[in-house]
Amino acid sequence: MANSAQAKKRARQSEKRRQHNASRRSFLRTRLKNVLKAIDAGDKSLAAEAYALAAPVLDKMSGNKIIHANKAARYKSRLSARIQKMS
Repeated sequence: MANSAQAKKRARQSEKRRQHNASRRSFLRTRLKNVLKAIDAGDKSLAAEAYALAAPVLDKMSGNKIIHANKAARYKSRLSARIQKMS
């Protein structure tokens, strides 16, 4: 357990940051799920709209170091490839 005032404050800050990041990570996963649902449904226009909403969220999360930049790029690349393959 934290003993000094400084350590107690850092523990409070870390917990607050952890909860905030968890909320944002959940929001990101929801956006990704919406794209995948549209792809599975076979609706290319809906999938493209969902992807247009998800891509900037991926960029923002990677910019804030919530996910790695390469992971965001990989998600974007794979999702766009799956949308392009739809007929």
